[in-house]
Amino acid sequence: MRWYDFDWVDAFSDRAFGGNGCAVVHGGAGLSDEVCMAYVRETSLVECTFTGPSSVADVRVRYFLASREIPFAGHPTIATVAAMRSRGLFQGEALTLETGAGIVSITLQGDEIEMTQVAPQFGAPVPATLVAAAVGLPEDAIISPPQMVSTGLPFCITVLLDHEALRAAKLAEGPLREVAAKAGFSGSDMAEPFLVTLNGATDAGDTFSRLLLAPPSPPEDPFTGSATGAMAAYLWKHGLMNKDTFIAEQGHDMGRPGQARVTRVGPDEAMTGIKVAGRGHVLMRGQVNLPDAIT
Repeated sequence: MRWYDFDWVDAFSDRAFGGNGCAVVHGGAGLSDEVCMAYVRETSLVECTFTGPSSVADVRVRYFLASREIPFAGHPTIATVAAMRSRGLFQGEALTLETGAGIVSITLQGDEIEMTQVAPQFGAPVPATLVAAAVGLPEDAIISPPQMVSTGLPFCITVLLDHEALRAAKLAEGPLREVAAKAGFSGSDMAEPFLVTLNGATDAGDTFSRLLLAPPSPPEDPFTGSATGAMAAYLWKHGLMNKDTFIAEQGHDMGRPGQARVTRVGPDEAMTGIKVAGRGHVLMRGQVNLPDAIT
């Protein structure tokens, strides 16, 4: 057993209880997968991060759900950098993170943390009939062909008609497994659709989104930075966003409003990255006593 410092950060928010929470375990990258997943379940958060030394970047970051390790996640990246900055663990206005999706570059502009997600990869379209069944909506609520897109982590990007459809969506795990199978996923990878409308939750926003999650994760993600990058790439590729930079909103109906500034790197037809920027509020800090492995 060993004591590790941790910070609990509300990411994509500048206030307590906004955005999406993430616990950052400093120096915990060497822990076993089982311990990391158990810690996520203990917190009841969607994701937690575990940091450690890196030979190719300023710090290594591992990202965990309650069920598995994933290569990258957006709000935990913002949370990790906010936690490290609050502890004075790096100097200057830029750093690099070694992640399972590659090297992620970070820049700081005042209180705002900006990550450059990797160039988008566009996968196969997913039949709207399958996606509609997976989220309990009529097919005509989907106004653009759903498609798997990744800027580090793949999501089924699904554009909905309006806020009414967005709020009515309910996840159905059986049809969701058909979406995952169509996308080429297997096992515990579920390919939950990232639902987006082309109107903000507030006057400041350009988009408003939801991500419904399958067990053992909580039922909904308050703010999803990795999916926001993938969603932005989809909107630009399909001509649905006419701004080079826009404001994405999520979590408002959960009482956890979050906001990100999203910027395209490169032209619509040849994007080389997606910049997603937000703030982080360190809510609590302490130590956690964790075993090296679970026996």
